[in-house]
Parts: sequence; C-alpha cells; structure tokens
Amino acid sequence: MTIEQWAKELAEITNPENIKINEPLKKYTMTKIGGNADILVMPETEEEVEAIVKYAHHNQLPLLVLGNGSNMIVRDGGVRGIVMNLSKLNEIRIDGTDVYAQSGALIMDVSKKAAEASLTGLEFACGIPGSVGGAMAMNAGAYGGEIKDIIVHSTVLTREGERLVLSKEELELGYRKSIIADRNYIVLSSLFHLEKGDKKEIDEKIADLTFKRQSKQPLEYPSAGSVFKRPPGYFAGKLIQDSGLQGKGVGDAEVSTKHAGFIINKGNATARDYIETIKMVQRTVKEKFGVDLELEVKIVGED
Repeated sequence: MTIEQWAKELAEITNPENIKINEPLKKYTMTKIGGNADILVMPETEEEVEAIVKYAHHNQLPLLVLGNGSNMIVRDGGVRGIVMNLSKLNEIRIDGTDVYAQSGALIMDVSKKAAEASLTGLEFACGIPGSVGGAMAMNAGAYGGEIKDIIVHSTVLTREGERLVLSKEELELGYRKSIIADRNYIVLSSLFHLEKGDKKEIDEKIADLTFKRQSKQPLEYPSAGSVFKRPPGYFAGKLIQDSGLQGKGVGDAEVSTKHAGFIINKGNATARDYIETIKMVQRTVKEKFGVDLELEVKIVGED
C-alpha cells in the first residue's frame, strides 16, 4: 500500500486537513531538527486517536506519537509510517481541587490554569516545555516536584487500541520513568489532585521558578531540554562542566555555555551533529569521571 493510500484511509477517520504527507518534523520539535514523516496526522478527539492506533496496528504500520517534541531528537532520515501529533487534544478542566488535562495540553499551561484557580502543587511544572502525555511518560519533575506527587490516574491506549485507566500505583512512576514509557502506551488524558492555596504565594513561587529557569537555561536557542538523566550521586551538568565541554560540539550543535546539561542548536544543526555531540559528552565524562551518562531524551527515526 502506498503512502497516498494510507492518507486516503486515514481521511475517513479524521479531517483530511489534519493529514500531511512527507511533512518536515523539524517544524514540530523543540530542537528544530529532524527529517520528514511519511505521514503526519493530527487527530482532534480521543476517539480519532483510538481509531488511528487501531488502523496502524491492523495494517502493521509503525506509529510514533509526538507531543510537544521537547524531549525528542528525530534523525535526519525522518520517520517511516505514521507520526501522530496530539497537540489538538489540549482540553484543561478544573473541578474543585481536581485538574483534568488531555495529553496534548502543555504541562506549563496546566500549571498556569491551576495557579489562576488558586490551586497549589503544580508550580514546579511552570517551565517544563513538554505536553501532559510526555510529562506522564517520563514522570517529569523540576525544583523538588514531580508528576507522581499529584497524579490520580491516567487514561491510556495500548498499541492495539485498548483503553486502560491506570491508577497512580499502576503507573509505576519513578525517576524519569513510568509504565507508560516501558510499555509504549499512548496517554489520552490525566487527572491531577491539587490543594487550595493562596494565589499571591502561588504566583510568587511561579515568578521565582520562572526567573531561575530563564537565568540558568539557554532558552534563547532551540534545544531538547535536559539531555541526560541525573546519575546517582552526581549532577550531569556539573560533570559536563568539569569536563571542560561547554562551548564544544559538532557542527551547529553545542554544549551550552549557560547550562552544561543542555545541547543547543545554534542555527543549522543536523540530528547527526546533535547525536555526535551527545556521544562526545558521554565519552569524555566516562573517561574523566568513570560515570555513564544515560539519555533523558529519546532518539527516533532513520539516519
């Protein structure tokens, strides 16, 4: 079956305007890097997501889910099969101290809405650039807070299209990991439980965390965010800094001089540049300190 035939059949599931053939993925990633997707589809409802997942499974087509593209490096050869972008699933609803959010909503937008409703507990996420789905998959955290502190349950799909509701315990959330990532589940929505707080204090905390983030992170350049997980007993950024790697890189990819845990795209970096820079950092830190830096970012696609 040709790509055009897949697109025609997918157009029976979602609006044809939501389907793009041979679409450059660098338009959808925070690094502004990446080759083309055979097909990019942007479903508008959870039912459409379910139907697309079942279609891909039935036709044995590879299916990659893309949220805000903040924690992903797409190789230069692009991605075969279907790439499903969930950014149109972005509903956020507040009911008392419970916050419901669909997977394509940005977690920082959920944090903002919670603050507007004088709810505390999600301030830590005010600067995390990912989607709710991505935040759930990696148990995103910052400044002493984590998703696992506030999650009630998540509704997910298996790769066969079966819908499951997973409780906090069933999600098996640990440091930058979850059963969602382990089993390749697709998040549809999540329910968070927060506490009533003082709006002035919440706003002050968000302002403080925003200032810390803006002063310490290279937000003026495209990047995948924090590239490496924190090794036990160390900080990845400190190890990279102490290895003298800041300002070094391959091509237009460079270890940030502002925060060593970030690798920035100075303009025209390719995925190859970015990945070679990652390998150089891992090799140097291993040689100098004997520490293996494990990736926090996901690398997908073909060379």
